[in-house]
Amino acid sequence: QVQLVESGGGLVQPGGSLRLSCAAPGSIFSINAMGWYRQAPGKQRELVATITSGGSTNYADSLKGRFTISRDNAKNTVYLQMNSLKPEDTAVYYCYLNGRRVDRPAPLDYWGRGTQVTVSS
Repeated sequence: QVQLVESGGGLVQPGGSLRLSCAAPGSIFSINAMGWYRQAPGKQRELVATITSGGSTNYADSLKGRFTISRDNAKNTVYLQMNSLKPEDTAVYYCYLNGRRVDRPAPLDYWGRGTQVTVSS
């Protein structure tokens, strides 16, 4: 059973920055994409950003310019640099992976447990 584990969350003041990271057990995957979603209390989970193994990115329109996704394919790791944070960014951030397990024929989606990001003065 695969589990992705996020790190880097915490408490930050408005206008501050955080960087999240997530390392996947790449030895059992052929990875197509990794990324981040978030969910605030009482709200739906929403896309933050994704990045393919080839480097193509997809962002929520409202977050372009503040958030940047990157990856290290050799380490099977994805990062999310979050700048100019606002209280509305407060949420649990979930790592996402789309890929094919080496013992299965088709790609599937996988999720981490989530890391809390709180933006407050």
